[in-house]
Amino acid sequence: MNIKSLLLSSAAALIAVSGARAADAVVVAEPEPAEYVKICDVYGVGYFYIPGTETCLRIGGYVRYDIGIGDTGSFDGAKSADHQDGDHNSTYFKNTRFTLKTWTGQETELGTLKTYTETRFKFGNSNGFGDEFGNEAHNKDLELNFAWIQLGGLRVGKDESAFDTFIGYAGNVLQDTLVPYGVFDTNVIQYYFDAGNGFSAVVSLEEGYGAYTIDSYVPHVVGGVKWTQGWGAITGVVAYDSNYEEVAFKARLDVNVSDALQLWVMAGYGTDDNLSDTTLAFPANGRGFYKQWGGNWAVWGGGTYKFNEKTSFNLQVSADDWKNLGVAANVAYNVVPGFTVTAEVDYLHAGRFGDVDFVNPAFTPADKENSVGGMLRFQRDF
Repeated sequence: MNIKSLLLSSAAALIAVSGARAADAVVVAEPEPAEYVKICDVYGVGYFYIPGTETCLRIGGYVRYDIGIGDTGSFDGAKSADHQDGDHNSTYFKNTRFTLKTWTGQETELGTLKTYTETRFKFGNSNGFGDEFGNEAHNKDLELNFAWIQLGGLRVGKDESAFDTFIGYAGNVLQDTLVPYGVFDTNVIQYYFDAGNGFSAVVSLEEGYGAYTIDSYVPHVVGGVKWTQGWGAITGVVAYDSNYEEVAFKARLDVNVSDALQLWVMAGYGTDDNLSDTTLAFPANGRGFYKQWGGNWAVWGGGTYKFNEKTSFNLQVSADDWKNLGVAANVAYNVVPGFTVTAEVDYLHAGRFGDVDFVNPAFTPADKENSVGGMLRFQRDF
């Protein structure tokens, strides 16, 4: 065999071996496309589909830091025992809160199925000596503020009373209960009705909480109607306290004067024939679940003026039949989107100071006839 024949034979052998290896080569599968979270814009900004379901979920909340100074009657300052001699000193009221919120939504054959939860974690001291820790800063009780299910117009679960949520809270001030307008926490069975053309209504069966919890199978009952238009709204609510068999009413007018100025006024009236307990031993202290103000009547009013996109001024003035008078005013500044700093000044005149009225006994009693305080709040919403 000559050199030429040897080279040709070697080349043929190499080609054969190479072809065999190619036939036996491992084929690597193409990577499957990643399943990214899908945006759900049906219910607003921030929702996404829970993978593998048709349920849309939104997660949010805020982190808040409050610094309060002044008298405890305005709910801003705090009292503390002196470490050396035990005297009562004025000090800061400080509170840090982390609030976690969730929303879900899904379309069904019976309407939109929704849920909402809000849980609050807090650390700080108290306005006075109202808990087992005195005025020491500590981790406070975990609070479940909301946890409800709603299908169409039917809502069940933990909510705040429709006596407050349907008609609206008392303005955009931090201390909006200098003259209280209601107690909030309760389990509910509610039905919301939207008639169109701005008309809506609610009926709510409520359990109350604490000393205001129902004492039989008869629930507290709230009913309300509202008419909303571009210029504002007119709202009315009526509530029946089943424990005391008393009734309370509130009516409200909201007016959008301009894009920059919104004004509102709210009036309340409640019967109190059976609310005879006027001792601090019982939290009702002459007030039912709904009629939290002193005496039969109360009034609240105020508004918001927006100087620009970043800065707004908020005011609330309130008074009741027992000559309690509260004034709260603040300036809120949006430093960057999602981060707001608010500075507020509060004044409270306790009309029956030293008598049976200790100004909203569900909270800290007034320590002076005239109390002045202030609060600085930092809040990051997400």
